[in-house]
Amino acid sequence: MLSLPHPSVLHGAVSAPCLCCRKGKDQFDNLEKHTQWGIDVLEKYIKFVKERTEIELSYAKQLRNLSKKYQPKKNSKEEEEYRYTSTRAFLATLNEMNDYAGQHEVISENMTSLITAELTRYVQELKQERKSHFHDGRKAQQHIETCWKQLEASKRRFERDCKEADRAQQYFEKMDADINVTKADVEKARQQAQLRHQMAEDSKAEYSSTLQKFNSEQHEHYYTHIPNIFQKIQEMEERRIVRIGESMKTFAEVDRQVIPIIGKCLDEITKAAESVDHKNDSQMVIEAFKSGFEPPGDVDFEDFTQPMKRTVSESSLSNSRGDGKSEPKFGSKSKGKLWPFIKKNKGAGPEDFSNLPPEQRRKKLQQKVDELNRDIQKEMDSRDALTKMKDVYIKNPQMGDAASVDHRLAELGQNIEKLRLEVQKFEGWLAEVEGRLPARSEQPRRQSGVYEAQNPSGVNSCAQDRESPDGSYTEEQSQETEMKVPATDFDDEFDDEEPLPTIGTCKALYTFEGQNEGTISVAEGEMLYVIEEDKGDGWTRIRRNEDEEGYVPTSYVEVYLDKNAKDVHKPLQKISE
Repeated sequence: MLSLPHPSVLHGAVSAPCLCCRKGKDQFDNLEKHTQWGIDVLEKYIKFVKERTEIELSYAKQLRNLSKKYQPKKNSKEEEEYRYTSTRAFLATLNEMNDYAGQHEVISENMTSLITAELTRYVQELKQERKSHFHDGRKAQQHIETCWKQLEASKRRFERDCKEADRAQQYFEKMDADINVTKADVEKARQQAQLRHQMAEDSKAEYSSTLQKFNSEQHEHYYTHIPNIFQKIQEMEERRIVRIGESMKTFAEVDRQVIPIIGKCLDEITKAAESVDHKNDSQMVIEAFKSGFEPPGDVDFEDFTQPMKRTVSESSLSNSRGDGKSEPKFGSKSKGKLWPFIKKNKGAGPEDFSNLPPEQRRKKLQQKVDELNRDIQKEMDSRDALTKMKDVYIKNPQMGDAASVDHRLAELGQNIEKLRLEVQKFEGWLAEVEGRLPARSEQPRRQSGVYEAQNPSGVNSCAQDRESPDGSYTEEQSQETEMKVPATDFDDEFDDEEPLPTIGTCKALYTFEGQNEGTISVAEGEMLYVIEEDKGDGWTRIRRNEDEEGYVPTSYVEVYLDKNAKDVHKPLQKISE
């Protein structure tokens, strides 16, 4: 009689792995959630750093705009105000704030490159690695579950075959005990029972083999594959934690690196503040606004009890600055005494700044000369550039037409000449202020016996007598008499002097209206005698005839010197064009 172990004995031995598989799957789910949370934390930190960089850029931009807003505008009155130490210190503060803003831009750039960009790339790698690890884990889980299913199927088959063999054995025993059953039926039942027992033995062998295989796979799964996968996931997670810690350290280091430079900016601001010199600024104000006038003297006592005409002391504020001016009438109100308190006339002043006090006029004229010289230099630089371009075109005609720049060169030449004339004009006024031009007594103009009232210089002289230092006029203009100067002693003094010898001739290139003292008017193309060369001040002394001589701008005439010519009556040589 065949005896087989009951399948329930083996069933208990293999029922435990099912629970383990479920627990392993649950652990994978937990790890998957945790690692995803770690990636979310990393992405949240990346977003935090990115917003910090945007704030730094915005702050830097606002600082730069603030610095630019308060910078002095070029060629404006504000630029002149920055010559004082206090305003220069403020300008230095603005410049340092611009550098300060640059350091915040450096913070933004470094955080973007060292943290945001690096972590963004690392997150992508981390996601790929995580996906690979969990794919391997799910694959191992599926494999052990498949082995488990195979084992269960083998066990059920073995259990079924054992039950079939048991029923076949019972049927054979029943047939063998029944005397009414034929021997052939008994033999048939016995063979059937043996077949079933053989099938049960085969199923047992298969089940045993499958069970051994499953146990081996299960051991490999829980002691090798799964621990390796968990170890890789753990290392991945630890690298993520280390990486975010390093990024936080870099976050602090980026700020710490710019602290010395920011400290230097603040030190420079402090240094600029310490350079403020109130005494120097006050002195600059004094230099800027001093008039150059001497303080007025004491006002003389006017005795109205005496039957005499009221006179005014020469030292009073209303004292005329010109000899030969008629005295004001008795009882007239001389408002010239109050010139420091008279309101200035509005509107543009004269071109020669004659409405300003001497010192202020000298500064304005010097500024104008410097400005014109800068304009001349710009025009000359442009002309030199065009000349070089023309030379290139001449050597390489394929690059351009050389004649195309001739018109512009001509315009630049005319502009330079005009600017030079302007410079000479303002230098003449500047020389007059500084006392460099010859006095009126050295350059007599004896076109008539007296100065006519219509003479521009005479009018100007009178106007200066009536004009207060700030450019305003008194109300006595209609009461003043025209200045007439007899030419007796004045002319006789120069008649006794020997006239200067002629040293050459000159041709007037342009018409010049000599309206200032010591100058002479000339017409374009006129031939004249040269009696004194240009001494570096831009003026040449010429003579028309024995009674007319004066100064003209050197650039207005073309001079032909003759060292042997000394005869003042030598006839002019006609020079062809």
